[in-house]
Amino acid sequence: MSFPLRFRTPASWTAAVMADFDRFLLDHAAAEKKAAGMAVSMLSHYPDRTELVTAMADLAVEEMSHFREVVKILHSRGLQLARDEKDAYVLAMRAAVRNGSDDYFLDRLLVGGIIEARGAERFGLVAEALADAPLKRFYQSITRSEERHYALFVDLARRYFPEPVWRARLDELIDIEADVASRQADRPALH
Repeated sequence: MSFPLRFRTPASWTAAVMADFDRFLLDHAAAEKKAAGMAVSMLSHYPDRTELVTAMADLAVEEMSHFREVVKILHSRGLQLARDEKDAYVLAMRAAVRNGSDDYFLDRLLVGGIIEARGAERFGLVAEALADAPLKRFYQSITRSEERHYALFVDLARRYFPEPVWRARLDELIDIEADVASRQADRPALH
């Protein structure tokens, strides 16, 4: 699947991650935990949307499984979880979410998908840069998962909204994301 991203993550980001991979792992664990929480929030907010509830329940389980795997890697390296930090990228993307029942729902779906697409791109860059075979395979697997998650959110938008509506808003949000992503400092964190 091709991603809708209009800003390519620079090589300097990958270099920052590789220079402090332990710190990246800590951020990755936090990101997986937050993604699981977002999925639970979505299904709690929209209990009447059967397809969404099923999809978000499955997504929450998968994200927690990823969290568990990253925690195992952390522990194998003698690290422990750290406090979650605010994610400026995610906060900026959430700021783009409009008010109003339908607008809010559509934007949450599309922003969720775009965040997953950015994760797929960046986890793919990490996988390419890693020399350690087990870690490389893990990040290749995580990349494929993020690709599926992007597709899931877009499929849900398709299910609940007319194509001209969701496509036009996706286009706007992709522009917003490119601006947000381009202003992020290179650091050993997913965003």
